Amino acid sequence: MKKIDKEVADRYFRERTRNIIIYFIFWFLVSFGVVFFAEPLSQYSINGFPLHYFMGAQGAVITFIILLFVNAKLSDNVDKKYGIDESKNEQISSGKVFEH
Repeated sequence: MKKIDKEVADRYFRERTRNIIIYFIFWFLVSFGVVFFAEPLSQYSINGFPLHYFMGAQGAVITFIILLFVNAKLSDNVDKKYGIDESKNEQISSGKVFEH
């Protein structure tokens, strides 16, 4: 595995941390924000259930799953941007034996 400059590593982790904070804020708004708007959302229904109930029961889970895929794709892009691409790194733990 190649060495990375501290400045590059700091920028990498800053960008990854920023992305995670954005995901948490979005997930929080979808999960708990629905509670604040339950009264106006109750006039709409999906499959016979009020929209606020549907969003609480299904929407938060679906949003979480979508965020997992978005995180995986964006994390790969950030890794490539900073040269931390898995295809370029050699895995020592893959069971290979190194002879001296």
